[in-house]
Amino acid sequence: MIWYISRFIVKGYKKVRDSKLRKDKIVEKTGGDYSLIMTIPDSGFMMDNGVSCLPYTPQDEKRIISELRNESERILKAGNLYFVISSRWFRRWERYVGIDGDENLIGNQSSDSRHVNGSSSLVAERPGPIDNSDIVESGSDCDCKENEVQLQRNLMEGQDYVLLPQRVWEKLHEWYKGGPALPRKMILQGVYHRNFDVEVYPLCLKLIDSRDESRSIAYLSRKASVSELFQKVCALKGVEQDKVRIWDYFNRRKHAQLFVSNKSLEESNLQMDQDILLEHVDGRHSSKTGMDSTGNELALVSLEPSRSPMTIAGGPTLSNGHSLGYRSNLNPGSSLSSGLTDMDDGFDAYSSVRKGEKGGLAGLQNLGNTCFMNSALQCLVHMPPLVEYFLKDYSDEINTENPLGMHGELALAFGELLRKLWSAGRTAIAPRIFKGKLSRFAPQFSGYNQHDSQELLAFLLDGLHEDLNRVKQKPYIEMKDSDGRPDKEVAAECWKNHKARNDSVIVDVCQGQYKSTLVCPVCSKISITFDPFMYLSLPLPSTITRTMTVTVFSGDGSGLPMPYTVSVLKNGFCKDLLLALGNACCLKSDESLLLAEVYGNKIYRYMETPLEPLISIKDDEHIVAFRFQKKGMGKIRLVIFHRGQEKSTTDYLKSGTELFGVPLVTYLGEDQPSGADIETAVSKVLSPFKRTYSSAKAHIDKENGFLLDGLNERCSTSDAHSIENAEFEGTSSSDLMLRLLLTDERVMNFKPFKKDTLFESGKILRVVLDWTEEQELYDASYLKDIPEVHKAGFAAKKTRQEAISLSSCLDAFLMEEPLGPDDMWYCPRCKEHRQAIKKLDLWMLPEIIVFHLKRFTYGRYQKNKIDTFVNFPIHNLDLSKYVMNKDGQSYVYELYAISNHYGGLGGGHYTAYSKLVDENRWYHFDDSHVSPVNESDIKTQAAYLLFYKRVKTESRVESGEASHSHSIS
Repeated sequence: MIWYISRFIVKGYKKVRDSKLRKDKIVEKTGGDYSLIMTIPDSGFMMDNGVSCLPYTPQDEKRIISELRNESERILKAGNLYFVISSRWFRRWERYVGIDGDENLIGNQSSDSRHVNGSSSLVAERPGPIDNSDIVESGSDCDCKENEVQLQRNLMEGQDYVLLPQRVWEKLHEWYKGGPALPRKMILQGVYHRNFDVEVYPLCLKLIDSRDESRSIAYLSRKASVSELFQKVCALKGVEQDKVRIWDYFNRRKHAQLFVSNKSLEESNLQMDQDILLEHVDGRHSSKTGMDSTGNELALVSLEPSRSPMTIAGGPTLSNGHSLGYRSNLNPGSSLSSGLTDMDDGFDAYSSVRKGEKGGLAGLQNLGNTCFMNSALQCLVHMPPLVEYFLKDYSDEINTENPLGMHGELALAFGELLRKLWSAGRTAIAPRIFKGKLSRFAPQFSGYNQHDSQELLAFLLDGLHEDLNRVKQKPYIEMKDSDGRPDKEVAAECWKNHKARNDSVIVDVCQGQYKSTLVCPVCSKISITFDPFMYLSLPLPSTITRTMTVTVFSGDGSGLPMPYTVSVLKNGFCKDLLLALGNACCLKSDESLLLAEVYGNKIYRYMETPLEPLISIKDDEHIVAFRFQKKGMGKIRLVIFHRGQEKSTTDYLKSGTELFGVPLVTYLGEDQPSGADIETAVSKVLSPFKRTYSSAKAHIDKENGFLLDGLNERCSTSDAHSIENAEFEGTSSSDLMLRLLLTDERVMNFKPFKKDTLFESGKILRVVLDWTEEQELYDASYLKDIPEVHKAGFAAKKTRQEAISLSSCLDAFLMEEPLGPDDMWYCPRCKEHRQAIKKLDLWMLPEIIVFHLKRFTYGRYQKNKIDTFVNFPIHNLDLSKYVMNKDGQSYVYELYAISNHYGGLGGGHYTAYSKLVDENRWYHFDDSHVSPVNESDIKTQAAYLLFYKRVKTESRVESGEASHSHSIS
């Protein structure tokens, strides 16, 4: 049997070699011994005849997939095929080939990637067949046809699935089989900002046959033409194209007859999961289903009451350029009826609101994960200055020549939609035309995925500004440095320059100005600029703490490892953990700590970024810190792995026993170290573990120490776990008889070296130390069983996040802080990029101020939402103390709208609260549903965007009377 398997192994090896897809041998011959190959676990990789075939090595698979991926990225074009594959399976494959989070081949990061990717080099288990069962609709299996298998809705790229180029999928499928295959096409989106996107969720249309009311489902790309829709429908129903008519049957009402053309389904405003109606025109089966109230079959049917012919922008032309030549025959009161009707953008939208009619209470229909859009729109269309502006004639201000704008189309579409929402009645509107414009000009919001209402708001404010910019030709203006001039002079100059290029209703109403101060940490150069803003993104300071246990190792052999338990803010950063640890272990001013995560007896990652969020560290992880002298850092880093070795083993180049314990880290002082230097460094860092007369006592102290709280440890030079270096000064490396081998990052290959071996200067050297049974000079128990970050069994009572005030968020926003390493500032005096100290101050506030509460945080390994309740005032928000420019104006504000987000990241639901100012009453806008709400109920922990309008209080400013405003101090 062994001969039979070996025969296939050899044949498989020859086949791979001859194909020239591999540059390296599968395995190095070790005297004809193939036993090493025989230990590869069974992966289910089978040839067509059912016989197990030798797979590629993990390194080869990684290389081949990487090359195919790179080749695919060089040839991006519409129509390229990509395949959806389960993140769960793909992470197993990444783990098998040794890909960590930083070198992810596909560029997506799943929430559990730390546990999967982090152990990539630790568990060399080949994954089984490709399994997409966790991302397809229930009932789908590998035997289904591709067009019958549908993805589950609301999946997140990176978390639930990844996208593989066609050749990558084909290669993986060749190796692993499985499925089902989920092909998706790449499409080109956008008008001015064009970008490629993979259409993960094709357009799903529900076909209703007028003959028997039967229903069918048709899946097409939203970029497919109406001609392709006709072909698919006729093939599905077995009819000829000239014998049928197809209607846009949104909300089960006829809107437009679709004609065979190259017009795309997206341009035809067809939405996900909407109905289309198939009518037969042979004279026998013409259905009356969906006829309008008059029984005719108009291409467009207006459902709004007839009103004044006055237009919003000064002309009776729709945004698509077609003239509107008819009026609805419906009674004026018909639009007040309950239920959903589709009042598309463009249906008789250019009419004024009659006096005495109540407007602003219409909902917006959800077109498929568009609650984010509906929420932001309701807040915008209830902004009093914008309502007043767009209900008047603004045609003279539409800028069709601005290269930064959208030729006025976005402003027209928004004006049309606002006009409808402020028409009388509460009939919900389906903003299909507006969404179509949004998809054209902002392809990042196309499709049917959930998005961020704040990101949409930022785009809309900027887009409306550019479309309504009164400046047709922007002058070139060279910015000047402050050069010690008074702030008032510099601020006025900057605002004048800004207005010379940017002048619109959005600037008039929504833009303020803040002062930005940068200080160079080296030469103390001060740079002051005054910049405009349209909203303020406020961080949410956290009050929740967590306890974290970190084991501190000496990097120079000056002491035994010691665990310390410290308390830090849950939403803090690594710099906060380092500060707490430094206080706990009495870190000296000339010392530094290096944080690292240990996983599978290896260093999984170093946490050298001070601003890395602590949420990336889970409670069940093992975190260590290596303590060094600052002057000794920055040279070559030496990592020492520990491996058990049986006494009888003669060939110590083999993998032998598995790794154990915590790797030790130290630094080599030489630029080109020798083998002797490495042995000396290893000997020095191991010196605290040498067994001495008092080793038993030290061991007991160590065992007890793991239960102590590091914060209660006293700082003393006579620490029970500290060992004097002098005790080991007479010990030479040759007396230690240590087995050291040079190894690679994955600790898979080993190479012996001698004392006179010289190593080239590099960043990291790695060695493996073999611990033999004879090696009883050192106590390895200190390297084992280090505590977790937080032991779940001993968890204290869970603390709740205390409510925070809007003022504390503003204080955090205006706090002085260093720039991040990826956001360096170029110092004109030093002529280098510096990590400057930045300070923001508010100089001038707009009439409408929007606060964005930064509830979403994005770490390296996971995304997080902060559900902290923010206590914000509804009336009399006094921001005077935050404004540096004391110009006598009033900065008292009143809340008028809130965009809420419920649920977690990547999903959840958006709603809005808006106040009808004239009615002085709050309403809840939940997509189509609109209902009154008490003012006392609008403060929730779901508040995401806060919209305030300035209160006019001239008399107070002029008279200087005491204010009754609510100061947020």
